[in-house]
Amino acid sequence: MLDKHFWKGKKVFLTGHTGFKGSWLSSLLLDAGADVTGYSLAPCTKDSLFELLNLSRHINSVTGDIRDLDALKKVFLSSSPEIIFHLAAQPIVTESYKSPVYTYETNVMGTVNILECARIYGTARSIVNVTTDKVYLNKEWHWGYRENDRLCGHDPYSNSKSCSELVTRSYIDSFFYADEAAAISTARSGNVIGGGDFSPGRIIPDCVRAAHKQRTIAVRNPNSTRPYQHVLECLHGYMLLAQKQYEDKNKYAGSYNFGPNDTCCITTGELVGMFCRKWGAGQTWESTGIDGPHEASLLKLDCSKAKAALGWKPVWTIHDAVDKTVEWYRSWHQKQDMAELTSLQIYSFLNNV
Repeated sequence: MLDKHFWKGKKVFLTGHTGFKGSWLSSLLLDAGADVTGYSLAPCTKDSLFELLNLSRHINSVTGDIRDLDALKKVFLSSSPEIIFHLAAQPIVTESYKSPVYTYETNVMGTVNILECARIYGTARSIVNVTTDKVYLNKEWHWGYRENDRLCGHDPYSNSKSCSELVTRSYIDSFFYADEAAAISTARSGNVIGGGDFSPGRIIPDCVRAAHKQRTIAVRNPNSTRPYQHVLECLHGYMLLAQKQYEDKNKYAGSYNFGPNDTCCITTGELVGMFCRKWGAGQTWESTGIDGPHEASLLKLDCSKAKAALGWKPVWTIHDAVDKTVEWYRSWHQKQDMAELTSLQIYSFLNNV
């Protein structure tokens, strides 16, 4: 359960705040009463959840590149954050094959830069570096990876996030080992869905674009199993982790998986089938049969640690997650008030935590 008394007035520094997950997290933090400073590139898609929610009116939104250490230092110094969430990243697997250098620069040096700022200025007491479920050496086995399993992502995106984990561990061991130093954790979440994602190369945005044009949805890897979950599930975990390690570093700081229950780990084809049934209007999908760059075909997370240590647990099933996602995009297509609907979905989620 999130403690709004804890979050009220807390100075929070959020990188990647203009992105899909960053916009939802900004909304959660604002709902909890936090004082949020965001640092990120401008939204990179024509449609943007950040702009639809008018978040720039409610937080200190700074446009900047996470690779620019000098610019980051200036914003960090002026905001004096107590809590940091590091989400800024190049997050697309297929894009990482096209732009590996940019992916490594952003995902590895971006982590170095945010931790360097925390080291220099020393105001932060709790830092959560958000990576991915793809940091693990994927052996295509049928049980979930645990936090102590080997890290070694295959593609440039996954591997750069594995490197981000190693950078974090080095900074902890080298600079943040004392009891009075900031508590630092890494958070590894499954594949997230939800309203407001307009990114290319992601399955739900691809479904929505096809449905709006009344076209058949093309699916590249329908038999790949993934830990799909609503975006609010992992964001709730990040906030719970940040709060608990702020209050007790030695007990809670570490690495954590945030994913769905095993019954909600489904294939991409099953997910798209759920989307089509919920969307209605005779929506269909088909496998393209086109080979692309290597992507894992089977990936699950063991979230026992987060459940036992933090008291975190999934709230919505995958069916709930798809229902809420389709509800959001249908409302957006009908030009409804998306800030209001997003707030209602957050209320519905938190009311069941």
